[in-house]
Amino acid sequence: MSSTRCSKCNREIDESVWRQNEKVCPFCDWHFPLTARERIALLTDAGKFWEFDKRLSAADPLHFEVGGRYRERLREAERRTGSPEAATTGEALLEGRRVVLVCIDFEFMGGTMGSAVGEKVVRAFDRAMRKRLPVITVLASGGARVQEGMLALMQMAKTTGAVARHKHEGLLFISVLTNPSFGGTMASFASLGDVLIAEPGAEIGFAGARVVEGTIAEKIPQEARRAETLLEHGLIDLVVHRLKLKSRLSLLLAFLRRNSSVKLPAVRPRSPVQRSASPAEVLGLARHPQRPRARDYIERLFTEFLELHGDRSYRDDPAVIGGLAAFHGLPVLVVAQQGGAMPFPEGYRKAQRLLRLASKFRLTVISFVDTPGAHPGLEAEYRGIPMAIAESLAILSTLEVPILNIVIGEGGSGGALALGIADVILMQENAIYSVISPEGAAAILHQDPARSPEIVSALKLQAQDLLELGVIDDIVAEPAGGAHLDPGGAADALAERMLYHLRHISEFKPKKLVAQRLERFRSIGKFEKGWMRIVRNMLDRLRHPLANPTLPRARS
Repeated sequence: MSSTRCSKCNREIDESVWRQNEKVCPFCDWHFPLTARERIALLTDAGKFWEFDKRLSAADPLHFEVGGRYRERLREAERRTGSPEAATTGEALLEGRRVVLVCIDFEFMGGTMGSAVGEKVVRAFDRAMRKRLPVITVLASGGARVQEGMLALMQMAKTTGAVARHKHEGLLFISVLTNPSFGGTMASFASLGDVLIAEPGAEIGFAGARVVEGTIAEKIPQEARRAETLLEHGLIDLVVHRLKLKSRLSLLLAFLRRNSSVKLPAVRPRSPVQRSASPAEVLGLARHPQRPRARDYIERLFTEFLELHGDRSYRDDPAVIGGLAAFHGLPVLVVAQQGGAMPFPEGYRKAQRLLRLASKFRLTVISFVDTPGAHPGLEAEYRGIPMAIAESLAILSTLEVPILNIVIGEGGSGGALALGIADVILMQENAIYSVISPEGAAAILHQDPARSPEIVSALKLQAQDLLELGVIDDIVAEPAGGAHLDPGGAADALAERMLYHLRHISEFKPKKLVAQRLERFRSIGKFEKGWMRIVRNMLDRLRHPLANPTLPRARS
C-alpha cells in the first residue's frame, strides 16, 4: 500500500484516500498543488473540455543561458508535465454551463508567464468574448518569466487589456488563486476578476519572499500572505475548500447571468399600519438587544446566500455585509448594515464594489439600513469617511437596476442613508430613521445627552412620521410587542411587502427607473418662497405680540 507524507502536518496519508480527497490532507486539510490537467478534471464535467492552442509554445527570444539553457529547461518542463507550456486553456462545461477555462500550472517552470502563456491567456479571453462566455482562471504561478526579459513583463499589459475588453462587454470573469500566486501574473489578469476566490492556505502576493529579502532585506512571515489573511484585509471575496469549489463556481455562474428573468408572484395590497406606540417606546424597540438584524433576515428571506467580502484595498468591514442570493427565484444582490455596528469607509467601499457588480449583471438590489451612524473616529476620518458616504449615495442615485431599501432597526444620519437611496423604501413599524440620534441632538441643543427624551418626539423619527413627510413609501407591520418576539413572523411580513413592491418596480426600464429615482429625491424637502416667509412672519407677530417688542401692545 503506497502512501504520501503531508508536507504540512507530516502525517502519512494513504495514497488512494489522498487522491480521492483531491490531494487534500484528511488530517490537517492542507491543499497540495494540482497540475493543470488535475484542475481541469476537478472543475469540468467528465469529457467536456475542448482545449485551445495545444501546440503553442515558448520561443527563446533572448537566447537565455544563465542558470541553464532556456530551451532545455522548456523541454524538461514539457517532459515532466506533458504540456508545451504553463497555461492550458479551453472551452468546458461546468455543471452544464459553458465557460472558458484557463489553468496555470506551477509544475511548468513555476507557472511563470512568458510570451506563449500571455498569448494563450489573451486568445482564451478573445474567444470567450466572441462567444459571449464567462472566463474562469486558476492560477498557480511565481510571476513573469525571467528568461524572456521585458517581453515577459509586457505580457502583463497584454493580458490586462484582454480582460478589460472582456469585462467591457459585460461578461463574467472569476479568478481562482491557489498556492502560490505571485508576481506579474497576480499583478495582471489574475487580480481583475469580478469575483476573487482563493483556496485555503494559499500564499498570495506580489513580490516573492526571496525578492523581498534580496531587495529590502525584510522577512515576511508566510502567514501574513495566506488566503485567510487576505480575506481579513478585504483583498479577496471568498476562501473556498477545494472539494466545494466546483459547486461555488456553479452558483456564481447561475447568479451572474445578465439574461435572467423571473416573474415574481402577485401579492394583494393590504391596509396601512396605524401608529400604536409612542416615540420613546419605538426608540426602545428599535434598539432592543434581541431585535432581528440584517443577517437574521437574510437567512430567513433568501436562498443560497453567498457572501462576498472586502473592498479590495484595505479591510473587510463586518459592519457592512453583502453578497448574492435568490429571492423567490430572482437573483439579487443584498447589501446591508449589520445592526449595532458603525461602518468604516471600507464598509461603504465594499458596498460600492458590490453595487457595481449588480449594475454589470443587471441584478436587483435589496439593501437594509440598520446602524446608529458611520464610525466617527479619527481612523475613519483619515480613511475618508465623508467621501465614502458621498460615493455610495452617488452610485445608488444612478444605478440602472431596481433598488428596494428596508429600514429594519436604527437608521442614524448619513451613515445610514449611504445605503438608503432606492426606488422604494420600506420601514418596519418599530424602526427609527433620523438626521441624528436623540442623544446627539440633545448634546448639540442642550449640551446634555441625558435630555434626549425631550427631543425624541420633535425629531419625527417614526415610520408614520416619515411616511407623511414622503421619506419612505410603506410601513411593514411587526408582530405584537416587536420583531424580537417573533423574528419569523417579522420576516414573513417583510417578504410580503418586498414581493409587492419588487413586482411593481421590476416592470420599469433601467433609464426610467433612474429618472424616477432622481425625481423622487429631487422633490423631497420643505421650503418656502420669499413672499410666503413675509406673510408667515406677519401672522406670527399678530398671534404672539408679546414675543415681538416692535409691535405696539394693546392698552389696558
